[in-house]
Amino acid sequence: MPQQAQIKCINKDPREDRYNAITHVGGYTDRQWKITKDDAIGMIERREWEFFTMVRTHRVKVIVASRNGRKYLKTEADYDTPDNLLSLPECP
Repeated sequence: MPQQAQIKCINKDPREDRYNAITHVGGYTDRQWKITKDDAIGMIERREWEFFTMVRTHRVKVIVASRNGRKYLKTEADYDTPDNLLSLPECP
């Protein structure tokens, strides 16, 4: 069973398009963590980790999507906040 972690912050490159803007994701529990987008994608695809965000009281799963042959992270459609990841604060 994959481990689970809440993504609470991101780093992004504002010059990139919205599908490739996120460079890192991170969070904290008992300590801070931050990994690259590519590492997170690999962990999801290998079913080692499941990532999620919280929108108010709703848990929203982070998934891997692809556009023009490039993989990126996004949240499952929740019809509430379309840019859950991109709206998170910057990681330190």
